[in-house]
Amino acid sequence: MFSKELKEGTSKSHSAAENTKFVSQFLKGCVDPDEYRKLISNFYYVYNTMEGLIKETNDPLAKTLQQWQLKLIRTTGLERDLRYFYGPMWREYAKPSEACNNYCHRLNEVAEENPYLLIAHHYTRYIGDLSGGVILKGIAEKALNTAGQGMYFYEFPYIEDAKAFKNEYRATLDGLGLDESQKDAIIAEANYAFKLNMDMFNEIQGSASKSLLKIIWSAIRGK
Repeated sequence: MFSKELKEGTSKSHSAAENTKFVSQFLKGCVDPDEYRKLISNFYYVYNTMEGLIKETNDPLAKTLQQWQLKLIRTTGLERDLRYFYGPMWREYAKPSEACNNYCHRLNEVAEENPYLLIAHHYTRYIGDLSGGVILKGIAEKALNTAGQGMYFYEFPYIEDAKAFKNEYRATLDGLGLDESQKDAIIAEANYAFKLNMDMFNEIQGSASKSLLKIIWSAIRGK
Protein backbone atom coordinates (compact mmCIF):
# COMPACT_ATOMS: atom_id res chain seq x y z
CA MET A 1 0.00 0.00 0.00
CA PHE A 2 1.33 3.39 -0.98
CA SER A 3 0.41 5.07 2.31
CA LYS A 4 2.65 2.59 4.12
CA GLU A 5 5.45 3.09 1.59
CA LEU A 6 5.16 6.86 2.05
CA LYS A 7 5.32 6.60 5.83
CA GLU A 8 8.29 4.25 5.75
CA GLY A 9 10.02 6.23 3.01
CA THR A 10 9.90 9.43 5.06
CA SER A 11 10.54 7.96 8.51
CA LYS A 12 14.17 9.14 8.70
CA SER A 13 13.23 12.67 7.61
CA HIS A 14 10.36 12.70 10.08
CA SER A 15 12.71 11.70 12.88
CA ALA A 16 15.28 14.30 11.79
CA ALA A 17 12.64 17.04 11.87
CA GLU A 18 11.56 16.06 15.37
CA ASN A 19 15.18 16.16 16.51
CA THR A 20 15.99 19.65 15.31
CA LYS A 21 16.95 21.87 18.20
CA PHE A 22 13.87 24.04 17.77
CA VAL A 23 11.39 21.15 17.83
CA SER A 24 13.14 19.22 20.60
CA GLN A 25 13.15 22.35 22.77
CA PHE A 26 9.50 22.95 21.93
CA LEU A 27 8.57 19.43 23.02
CA LYS A 28 10.36 20.05 26.32
CA GLY A 29 8.17 23.08 26.91
CA CYS A 30 10.81 25.68 26.05
CA VAL A 31 8.82 27.96 23.76
CA ASP A 32 10.11 31.50 23.21
CA PRO A 33 7.29 33.97 22.35
CA ASP A 34 9.27 35.70 19.60
CA GLU A 35 10.28 32.40 18.02
CA TYR A 36 6.72 31.15 18.20
CA ARG A 37 5.44 34.25 16.44
CA LYS A 38 8.00 33.68 13.68
CA LEU A 39 6.91 30.06 13.42
CA ILE A 40 3.21 30.74 12.94
CA SER A 41 4.00 33.65 10.61
CA ASN A 42 5.92 31.26 8.38
CA PHE A 43 3.21 28.64 8.63
CA TYR A 44 0.64 31.20 7.55
CA TYR A 45 2.46 31.90 4.30
CA VAL A 46 3.14 28.21 3.64
CA TYR A 47 -0.48 27.21 4.15
CA ASN A 48 -1.86 30.23 2.35
CA THR A 49 0.26 29.29 -0.66
CA MET A 50 -0.51 25.57 -0.54
CA GLU A 51 -4.23 25.97 0.05
CA GLY A 52 -4.53 28.44 -2.81
CA LEU A 53 -2.68 26.12 -5.19
CA ILE A 54 -4.79 23.12 -4.21
CA LYS A 55 -7.98 25.10 -4.71
CA GLU A 56 -6.90 26.16 -8.20
CA THR A 57 -5.38 22.91 -9.49
CA ASN A 58 -6.94 20.97 -12.33
CA ASP A 59 -4.51 18.07 -12.09
CA PRO A 60 -6.53 14.83 -11.72
CA LEU A 61 -4.36 13.48 -8.91
CA ALA A 62 -3.92 16.74 -7.02
CA LYS A 63 -7.66 17.43 -7.25
CA THR A 64 -8.28 14.53 -4.86
CA LEU A 65 -6.93 16.81 -2.11
CA GLN A 66 -9.74 19.30 -2.64
CA GLN A 67 -12.32 17.04 -1.02
CA TRP A 68 -10.74 17.57 2.40
CA GLN A 69 -9.83 21.24 2.35
CA LEU A 70 -12.90 22.63 4.09
CA LYS A 71 -12.13 20.34 7.01
CA LEU A 72 -8.37 20.83 6.98
CA ILE A 73 -7.94 24.53 6.19
CA ARG A 74 -5.30 26.09 8.43
CA THR A 75 -5.07 29.62 7.04
CA THR A 76 -8.15 30.87 8.87
CA GLY A 77 -6.95 29.63 12.24
CA LEU A 78 -3.48 31.06 11.69
CA GLU A 79 -4.96 34.46 10.87
CA ARG A 80 -6.75 34.42 14.22
CA ASP A 81 -3.57 33.36 16.02
CA LEU A 82 -1.50 36.07 14.35
CA ARG A 83 -4.11 38.65 15.32
CA TYR A 84 -3.80 37.47 18.92
CA PHE A 85 0.02 37.58 19.00
CA TYR A 86 0.59 40.70 16.86
CA GLY A 87 -2.65 42.64 17.17
CA PRO A 88 -5.08 43.87 14.49
CA MET A 89 -2.23 45.14 12.29
CA TRP A 90 -0.56 41.73 12.22
CA ARG A 91 0.01 41.79 8.47
CA GLU A 92 2.55 44.57 8.94
CA TYR A 93 4.64 42.48 11.33
CA ALA A 94 4.13 38.85 10.35
CA LYS A 95 6.54 38.59 7.44
CA PRO A 96 7.85 35.39 5.81
CA SER A 97 11.47 34.47 6.44
CA GLU A 98 13.96 33.49 3.75
CA ALA A 99 13.43 29.77 4.43
CA CYS A 100 9.69 30.31 4.28
CA ASN A 101 10.00 32.06 0.92
CA ASN A 102 12.03 29.11 -0.36
CA TYR A 103 9.29 26.76 0.82
CA CYS A 104 6.57 28.78 -0.91
CA HIS A 105 8.67 29.00 -4.07
CA ARG A 106 8.94 25.22 -4.14
CA LEU A 107 5.17 24.84 -3.72
CA ASN A 108 4.57 27.15 -6.67
CA GLU A 109 7.22 25.37 -8.71
CA VAL A 110 5.64 21.98 -8.06
CA ALA A 111 2.14 23.25 -8.87
CA GLU A 112 3.36 24.49 -12.23
CA GLU A 113 5.60 21.60 -13.27
CA ASN A 114 4.27 18.47 -11.51
CA PRO A 115 1.04 19.33 -9.64
CA TYR A 116 0.53 15.81 -8.31
CA LEU A 117 3.59 16.36 -6.09
CA LEU A 118 1.44 18.70 -4.01
CA ILE A 119 0.24 15.45 -2.45
CA ALA A 120 3.67 15.09 -0.82
CA HIS A 121 3.52 18.53 0.80
CA HIS A 122 -0.13 18.07 1.79
CA TYR A 123 0.64 14.77 3.50
CA THR A 124 3.74 16.09 5.27
CA ARG A 125 2.02 19.08 6.84
CA TYR A 126 -1.62 18.12 7.44
CA ILE A 127 -1.14 14.56 8.67
CA GLY A 128 1.58 15.88 10.97
CA ASP A 129 -0.77 18.55 12.29
CA LEU A 130 -3.52 16.03 12.93
CA SER A 131 -1.16 13.58 14.62
CA GLY A 132 0.65 15.96 16.95
CA GLY A 133 -1.63 18.98 17.15
CA VAL A 134 -3.24 18.21 20.50
CA ILE A 135 0.11 17.64 22.20
CA LEU A 136 1.76 20.72 20.66
CA LYS A 137 -1.22 22.89 21.52
CA GLY A 138 -1.01 21.88 25.18
CA ILE A 139 2.72 22.57 25.31
CA ALA A 140 2.48 25.96 23.59
CA GLU A 141 -0.55 27.05 25.58
CA LYS A 142 1.16 26.26 28.88
CA ALA A 143 4.54 27.73 27.91
CA LEU A 144 3.08 30.95 26.51
CA ASN A 145 0.30 31.23 29.10
CA THR A 146 -2.35 32.09 26.52
CA ALA A 147 -5.31 30.71 28.49
CA GLY A 148 -6.74 29.04 25.40
CA GLN A 149 -6.24 31.99 23.08
CA GLY A 150 -4.01 32.11 20.00
CA MET A 151 -4.01 28.34 19.50
CA TYR A 152 -6.53 27.95 16.68
CA PHE A 153 -3.89 26.54 14.34
CA TYR A 154 -4.01 23.26 16.25
CA GLU A 155 -7.80 22.95 16.21
CA PHE A 156 -9.77 20.95 13.64
CA PRO A 157 -13.40 21.74 14.51
CA TYR A 158 -14.76 19.98 11.40
CA ILE A 159 -12.99 16.69 12.08
CA GLU A 160 -14.73 14.71 14.82
CA ASP A 161 -12.48 11.65 14.72
CA ALA A 162 -8.87 12.33 13.70
CA LYS A 163 -7.99 8.64 13.55
CA ALA A 164 -10.90 7.83 11.25
CA PHE A 165 -10.04 10.81 9.04
CA LYS A 166 -6.41 9.72 8.71
CA ASN A 167 -7.53 6.20 7.81
CA GLU A 168 -9.75 7.64 5.07
CA TYR A 169 -6.89 9.82 3.89
CA ARG A 170 -4.51 6.86 3.65
CA ALA A 171 -7.14 4.76 1.87
CA THR A 172 -7.51 7.51 -0.71
CA LEU A 173 -3.74 7.60 -1.26
CA ASP A 174 -3.75 3.83 -1.71
CA GLY A 175 -6.48 4.10 -4.32
CA LEU A 176 -4.88 6.75 -6.52
CA GLY A 177 -3.49 4.16 -8.93
CA LEU A 178 0.00 5.64 -8.98
CA ASP A 179 2.74 4.00 -10.99
CA GLU A 180 6.14 3.29 -9.44
CA SER A 181 7.70 6.42 -10.90
CA GLN A 182 4.99 8.62 -9.39
CA LYS A 183 5.26 6.88 -6.02
CA ASP A 184 9.01 7.39 -5.94
CA ALA A 185 8.62 11.05 -6.91
CA ILE A 186 6.05 11.72 -4.18
CA ILE A 187 8.21 10.03 -1.54
CA ALA A 188 11.25 12.04 -2.66
CA GLU A 189 9.23 15.25 -2.60
CA ALA A 190 7.84 14.47 0.86
CA ASN A 191 11.40 14.07 2.12
CA TYR A 192 12.22 17.42 0.57
CA ALA A 193 9.17 18.91 2.28
CA PHE A 194 10.55 17.75 5.61
CA LYS A 195 13.84 19.44 4.74
CA LEU A 196 12.04 22.69 3.93
CA ASN A 197 10.34 22.54 7.31
CA MET A 198 13.65 21.84 9.03
CA ASP A 199 15.18 24.81 7.25
CA MET A 200 12.50 27.04 8.78
CA PHE A 201 13.03 25.56 12.25
CA ASN A 202 16.79 25.93 12.03
CA GLU A 203 16.50 29.46 10.70
CA ILE A 204 14.30 30.48 13.64
CA GLN A 205 16.72 28.89 16.10
CA GLY A 206 19.63 30.55 14.31
CA SER A 207 17.97 33.94 14.56
CA ALA A 208 17.51 33.38 18.26
CA SER A 209 21.19 32.49 18.63
CA LYS A 210 22.25 35.60 16.72
CA SER A 211 20.04 37.75 18.95
CA LEU A 212 21.62 36.23 22.04
CA LEU A 213 25.11 36.80 20.66
CA LYS A 214 24.21 40.40 19.88
CA ILE A 215 23.07 40.94 23.47
CA ILE A 216 26.24 39.35 24.82
CA TRP A 217 28.46 41.40 22.50
CA SER A 218 26.64 44.61 23.43
CA ALA A 219 27.18 43.82 27.11
CA ILE A 220 30.89 43.18 26.54
CA ARG A 221 31.32 46.39 24.60
CA GLY A 222 29.48 48.29 27.30
CA LYS A 223 31.94 47.23 29.98
